[in-house]
Amino acid sequence: MKARDVQLIVVDDEDAAARRVAELLAESSREGKEIVLTGGRTPGLAYEVAAELEPDWSRAGVWWGDERCVPPDDELSNFGLARRTLFDRLEAQPGRVHRIRGEDHPAVAAASYERELKGTTLDLLLLGLGPDGHVASLFPNAPGLAETERLAIPAEPKLEPFVERVTLTPPALRAARRIVFLVTGDEKAQAVANALAGRPDPAVPGSLIRSESGETLAILDQQAASRLRD
Repeated sequence: MKARDVQLIVVDDEDAAARRVAELLAESSREGKEIVLTGGRTPGLAYEVAAELEPDWSRAGVWWGDERCVPPDDELSNFGLARRTLFDRLEAQPGRVHRIRGEDHPAVAAASYERELKGTTLDLLLLGLGPDGHVASLFPNAPGLAETERLAIPAEPKLEPFVERVTLTPPALRAARRIVFLVTGDEKAQAVANALAGRPDPAVPGSLIRSESGETLAILDQQAASRLRD
């Protein structure tokens, strides 16, 4: 299989992919790392397993790569997903929780989050990949892909659910020591090929995101990796 500046880990199915990510999350929490979570079904599975593998997250810091502009108890909230699948299952909560305040105006929430993030080194950054190639809430050809200074910005949705977002920017994402793409399912196969093996292209935001000073991993199931073959 081929990829550009990405270490590939291909496993049999979604459950196996979630477990591999859970192992990385558990290890990072034990070491007191700064961990960036994402939304989605497969990450939710990973969070459940991570809570079983390491129930004490008191040394860890937790962040989010993006958030929908909804209250934290809304079913669309990425924070809410983490609370249901991870935090509520832990014996000891994360020592540092940096939530994007989705209930605030997007510009206000982004500015507040950026202030918290400045000076922080993100150790493990988990990303999904949309069927259109988007990562976090950076959608194809979005103006935010050209951002070079800001760490967090408001973002307009380009697919359902159509609610405003706050997202980390490319500079913030690339600064992470370890980036991990978690992608499963045949419907993501073409996006995986475009983002991981194709040339850098704003039409495929995932193709623009690689760790600048660390490593980039992609944990995929067989279906998601099916178009990466030579």
